[in-house]
Amino acid sequence: MNYFEGDLTNCDKEPIHIIGKIQAQGFLIAADINTGLITYISENISSLLLQSSGSLLGKHIDDIEQPLELTVFKTNLKLSQLLSLGVNKSFEATNPFYVTINTNPYNLIISVSGNNYLLEFEVTQSYISFDIQKIIGRSVSEILSGDSINLLLKSAASEIKEIIGYDRVMIYRFNEGGHGEVIAEEMNDDLEPFLGLHYPASDIPRQARELYKINLTRIIADVESECYPIVTSSEEITPLDLTHSVLRAVSPIHLQYLKNMGVASSFSISLILNSELWGLIACHNYTPKFIDYKLRDASRIIGQILSSALEYRIGEEDSKTFTMFNEAVNKLVGYLESGDEFVNALTAGKVTIKDINFSTGVIFFFENKITTVGLTPSIEEVVEIIEWLKENMEETVYTSSKFSEVFPAAKNYTRQASGIMACWISKELSELIIWFKPEQLQKVNWAGNPDKPLEKLDNSSFQISPRKSFASWTTIVKNSSEKWSRIEIATAVNIREQVKYNIKRKANETRILNERLKLAYEEIDTFNFTVSHDLRTPLTAVKSYTEILLTNENLDENARQMLGRINVCADKMAVLIKEVLRYSGIGKNKLSLVTINMASLITSIHSDLFESIQPGNIEFIIGKTPDIAGDFVMIEQVFMNLISNAVKYSSKVALSKVKVEGTVNNNEVVYSITDNGIGIDIKYYDSVFELFKRMDNVAGFDGSGVGLAIVKRIIILHNARIWFKSVLGKGTTFYIAFQKDIAVPN
Repeated sequence: MNYFEGDLTNCDKEPIHIIGKIQAQGFLIAADINTGLITYISENISSLLLQSSGSLLGKHIDDIEQPLELTVFKTNLKLSQLLSLGVNKSFEATNPFYVTINTNPYNLIISVSGNNYLLEFEVTQSYISFDIQKIIGRSVSEILSGDSINLLLKSAASEIKEIIGYDRVMIYRFNEGGHGEVIAEEMNDDLEPFLGLHYPASDIPRQARELYKINLTRIIADVESECYPIVTSSEEITPLDLTHSVLRAVSPIHLQYLKNMGVASSFSISLILNSELWGLIACHNYTPKFIDYKLRDASRIIGQILSSALEYRIGEEDSKTFTMFNEAVNKLVGYLESGDEFVNALTAGKVTIKDINFSTGVIFFFENKITTVGLTPSIEEVVEIIEWLKENMEETVYTSSKFSEVFPAAKNYTRQASGIMACWISKELSELIIWFKPEQLQKVNWAGNPDKPLEKLDNSSFQISPRKSFASWTTIVKNSSEKWSRIEIATAVNIREQVKYNIKRKANETRILNERLKLAYEEIDTFNFTVSHDLRTPLTAVKSYTEILLTNENLDENARQMLGRINVCADKMAVLIKEVLRYSGIGKNKLSLVTINMASLITSIHSDLFESIQPGNIEFIIGKTPDIAGDFVMIEQVFMNLISNAVKYSSKVALSKVKVEGTVNNNEVVYSITDNGIGIDIKYYDSVFELFKRMDNVAGFDGSGVGLAIVKRIIILHNARIWFKSVLGKGTTFYIAFQKDIAVPN
């Protein structure tokens, strides 16, 4: 067979399962499943016969027993009967059959290949009844005594070396992308250690890794021995599939690779975790060495037990990590359900969304606001990442440990975000969580230069030349973070579902509140109708009848005084009804924002007040009056109410003083209205802005107890703030802070 021609990429396409040859430690016969006729046969069987191997093609499988002097140990069964026995009980359970050929001992291993039975006769020293259970039991006991994964692997390497007697036994783990690393090793004292060395994926290409999942052991007894072709009739054009063959020959590339390493014989045992190839127990010997099938099978069983133990230990460690992250998720759920503000619940507590994985920073993009926790790129850089994710993130969760490879701009902040994990909360609203991991510089020691060179052949094609030097070759891996584990991804999905559930729950609560608010507004409308109709109408009648009675000249003075009091009370009631209607009407109409000339507004209020009230000895001061944005009618009500209160409640002071001025502080315009009047008792501080609340010391002043409630409601509608400072008997200052930068429609 010629070398497989190609480049570094199509090494993965080498058809090693139909290589067409077998190794020298045995011979092969393939028989049609339905007819029992021989369809393929290895060329080296001719050395046991007085005829060519091809002459046996087309004969029945039982017809070769006599020329081969084949005897099945301790039975008179024919080969066809062995096939039937294997079919009924499964070949895995019945293999191997011990046979003699020309009095020489062989192990017969039977398997199925397409429409053929494969009968492989492999040499053995003699019929030795290995105590497999004893070998396995002792080895497994030693292997499982390790209390950590590292000790487990080291013990496994030691026990396998004891069983097969090879010079070097390594535990080789596959990493992402197919390249691998030696993570445990037992070897002869005179050998150079390979522990910690990395090997590129091309050393064990994809199709070879797939075969390791099917064939759990693989022996190459002698890299220098001749391999023998498999012959078939000229009518048969389909190559024989040797996927399940124990004698399958070796790729010339791999043979050269072993020779370049100085290895004369190799043996491997597959380690399968969660149905995937996790690694190999890779064994090297520096002289040819054959391992009997039964010892190989014992090694296979030990490998399976080791795989189960690894799966359990890794699962145990994963379980601890998952429990830790899940506790953080439960804490966050508690914050959310306790009624904390949504973003704060996830980002501002003792536990945050950064704590549900091994990230060093996280951003929460919600309702067009970016909130950061920990070490993250700048806000501008985060915005770029979000835009990239909007265009490229199709799945619910996206992970990358080498983000700059797909988003080159990320090379500017690899220290903060070489790795990212993003999770959509709502793709429609572009709301998501992004976790970051920093760059983790890795020093990787390769077993030689990992790039295999190409060699030009005589026919101008190329072949891969296996590495000739296995001296340590060090590379530094940059722009890469620690990989995101499946547990971290699962926890991200968990918090996503919890967040979505709480968003939905809060939305439902808001909907219920809106329904209640709608009902409340309907009740207010009903109340307004009642006030305006059912109260105003009889009140008007009372006032009318009182005025008619007052025209009666026969009334004495006491009656006139009583009717006068009724009239005054009716007027007060009418004012109160008017104020309540004003209060209930605020907020029902949309704000009409304009830029308000505050100097003009305050001057106008001053003129109107002094014309109607005509206060006595008062000093009215107007300071700076920066403009604000607001609804003109409502803002006029606010300042009219506060200024009139200041004038009214300081009117009985010998020299009353009222001052109105505005200042600009950061992003706010703050107005103050100060008087030197009666002040506010501290016991009323909490009820100043409540409806119908009046203090004890205002009995001599007109008022309804509605004005400040109206002011407070208008201020809330403008997203502004109001507060006061007061000293009883010395005066009061009210402060109103308006937002400075509010967009006003043109």
